[in-house]
Amino acid sequence: MTRRRLSLVSALVASVLLLGGCTPGLLSDLLGQGEQSTPTGEEVEAALAEYYEQRVTWTDCGGGAQCATAIAPLDWNNPGEGDDVELALVRHRATGDRIGSLFVNPGGPGASGFDFIRDSVDFAVGEAVREGYDIVGWDPRGVGRSSAVSCFDDPADMDAFLFGIPENEVGSDAWIAEVTASSQNFAAACAENTGPLLGFVDTDSTVQDLDLLRAVLGDQQLHYLGYSYGTEIGARYADRYPDRVGRLVLDGAIDPRLGVLDVVIAQQAGFEQALRAYLAECPALGGCPFPADVDAAAAQIRELVDRLDEAPLPAADGRFFDGSVMSTAIATALYDQGTWTFLTQLFTELRAGDPSTGFFLADFYYGRENGEYIDNSFEAFVAINCLDYPVETDPAVIAAHNARLLEVAPTTASPSPVGDVLCANWPYQFAGELGPVSAEGAAPILVVGTTGDPATPYEWAVALAEQLSSGVLVTYVGEGHIAYDEGDPCVDDVIETYLLTGAVPDADPQCNA
Repeated sequence: MTRRRLSLVSALVASVLLLGGCTPGLLSDLLGQGEQSTPTGEEVEAALAEYYEQRVTWTDCGGGAQCATAIAPLDWNNPGEGDDVELALVRHRATGDRIGSLFVNPGGPGASGFDFIRDSVDFAVGEAVREGYDIVGWDPRGVGRSSAVSCFDDPADMDAFLFGIPENEVGSDAWIAEVTASSQNFAAACAENTGPLLGFVDTDSTVQDLDLLRAVLGDQQLHYLGYSYGTEIGARYADRYPDRVGRLVLDGAIDPRLGVLDVVIAQQAGFEQALRAYLAECPALGGCPFPADVDAAAAQIRELVDRLDEAPLPAADGRFFDGSVMSTAIATALYDQGTWTFLTQLFTELRAGDPSTGFFLADFYYGRENGEYIDNSFEAFVAINCLDYPVETDPAVIAAHNARLLEVAPTTASPSPVGDVLCANWPYQFAGELGPVSAEGAAPILVVGTTGDPATPYEWAVALAEQLSSGVLVTYVGEGHIAYDEGDPCVDDVIETYLLTGAVPDADPQCNA
């Protein structure tokens, strides 16, 4: 659940190549100069004082951006014990009268807020918001340039894990043993190469990191824009620190009460709905390879998924394109209505036995470029989710879930007979609680939902706005994942007025595409 566009692939790859060899704080270390932050100086418990009182040094890092590194405790329950965590920060300074810092998270979990803001700040927020705020991005713990999760050293091992075809019949004892061993191998590599950090990349730890960053940058209250999974961070922050809430926008909201099985059902239903919306529009897009009848077109896609599972298509690099990879490719293109043309290209090519566009879409999702994995987004995604959700292992519950999955997403769903075998074999398990958030006493919080959002279904935004004591729902009637800065003036005006003045609408504006 990430805010990113296929059109940004080249820019994102270029940014990784440009910055991959330098640590954000290295320049200031070498030159002994740079602009330092002024912490708030607020009182905290003695064990946290050194963290909250630290001054980070901002240095130019290209493209008008400034970069810095902050330090957080590895274990917030035992600060000072074990290695600390480094958090990579980047900002674009306010171009007009400054209100404060606006922290932005693009989602994931596992997406790089550093890359997003450094290279795509104009895509992240509108010009009026840039005038009023220092726009700040950071890589949450476990992600990117911060202290990061690391698993396989060799990209070929990751290829085998993500794209490998099991040798045994799905559901057989031999197949179960095979996929279990693969998951255990991946988990063991993550534990060995990441170390103790792997047990402390949960969202609650990130929430505490965010409060630290707020204070270190000198903001008495948190101003925050979270997309997709970023809304989970923002909602939990508001619930933990309601008195420190400034102006929070949660776009593409997640319902924090839901377990992972409920999340999967809702998302798969959302992607099924979005796929059918594409099929309804496909004839008007030009070159549509399907009949006008949506049900008939969906049936053809289901047949194609099943056929690919039976006989995967080989790629020149040795990988195979099966039904699972196809489902990933389809979902990737459904995040934004502007990328529906990739679906037409995908299906047209597959009819000719060509998986090129399919692999392009799947590689984009996994952060893979020219045979290399340019970020650790997948590893971080798994590590964070395995800590954030309890694992269901009851065979009866898994069977009922799989049956429901096929009901809500009959076109592309391929349920696993063993459930989430990866998190079931993860070295660290969920230790928190799932439940509603209320943020009693917090200032108004804007919750934005898109009616045709496949990744974070609209009902989640409705639910979150109802849970938050000061939640204000903004509905965008349209397609795609997230709503702000996507070209709808109604949505943009409501959000920017709120960020710049604190004013919220008297009622849901029901913005219509």
